[in-house]
Amino acid sequence: MSEKIIAPKGLVGVVVDQTAVSKVLAEESKLIYRGYAVDELADKSTSDEVAYLLVYGHLPNAEELTAFQSKEAKNRGLSKELLQAITLFPKHAHPMDVLQSAIAFLGMEDSRVWENDRETNLDKFDSLYAKIPSIVAAGYRNSIGKEAIAPNPELGRVENFFYMCFGQVPSKDILDAFDVSLILYAEHSFNASTFTTRVVTSTTSDIYSAVVAGVGALKGPLHGGANEQVMYVLKEIGEPDKAKAWMENKIANREKVMGFGHRVYRLGDSRVPSMKKAMHKVSDAVGEQKWRQISDILEEVMVGAKGIHPNLDFPAGPAYYMMGFPIDLFTPIFVMSRVSGWVAHILEQNVDNKIIRPLSEYVGEGLRPVPSK
Repeated sequence: MSEKIIAPKGLVGVVVDQTAVSKVLAEESKLIYRGYAVDELADKSTSDEVAYLLVYGHLPNAEELTAFQSKEAKNRGLSKELLQAITLFPKHAHPMDVLQSAIAFLGMEDSRVWENDRETNLDKFDSLYAKIPSIVAAGYRNSIGKEAIAPNPELGRVENFFYMCFGQVPSKDILDAFDVSLILYAEHSFNASTFTTRVVTSTTSDIYSAVVAGVGALKGPLHGGANEQVMYVLKEIGEPDKAKAWMENKIANREKVMGFGHRVYRLGDSRVPSMKKAMHKVSDAVGEQKWRQISDILEEVMVGAKGIHPNLDFPAGPAYYMMGFPIDLFTPIFVMSRVSGWVAHILEQNVDNKIIRPLSEYVGEGLRPVPSK
């Protein structure tokens, strides 16, 4: 190719490929998964149905959903070797690093690791979808010096995750709010982690390597790790009567506030109303209003002063915290959801693959001789 295309920093506004998985309708402040508005899916569907939709291409009928959920329940168990490996990880390790290493371990255990046909990759997805929550829970238990709790096949995926983490299942309101969060986090077009999985897939590497790479990209505070940073902000503020002055100070000093703004949305993140409603449901269920009140004040000040709206991470952070999860577990929970979006893109990339290999503009020294000794 003789003609070069100079792309803007961060590939802002650049369309690099086609996808049928999801689309942000920025002017309408809508996000659609395979044509369905995500806020409608959050109201009318479950996270299992949405995962099936993203990966298999259509909403499941009753028989398909039962088969999918049955397969998930049967695939949850981790090998004794992987469970032992998790106990050897440093207790202070970030759960995203634990998850990344454990998914790589799953790839090493799978003798079909290099088989990239669609049916085999769908089977690998079913396994990843089931095992990632088990890894997150086992890693959490290890970090607090407790043994992993074996999955309960009689419980649904969401109920079982709480059971594996805490040994008990919370109220329906909390379960429903958590399920909504998984729907909203499941997919978001060519974001940084999804694009990373497609780049790795384009090399004809395996699905585990692509997902491991996605985890690495999602860990960053400018991407998935933002939900953790939101909760640190709320804890730093501490009380509702301090929120207004805190935000006004940040705005006056032109400092970035995590949880506000989005590369794609300009009129507000379409997922926020559904997540905010879920966060309020959790707040009422646990009888904790403080984080909700601080959030409301921060949003009012920021939108009023700058016209910058909150993104999904803003209500998700306090929702997870009030559910009882430690802050560093928020982004691994994101992975539990986003793995379905990643795999949908991995499968799509494989259909008409071409290695993703952009050029760079060199701005270093010109050709020069190596000094003689």
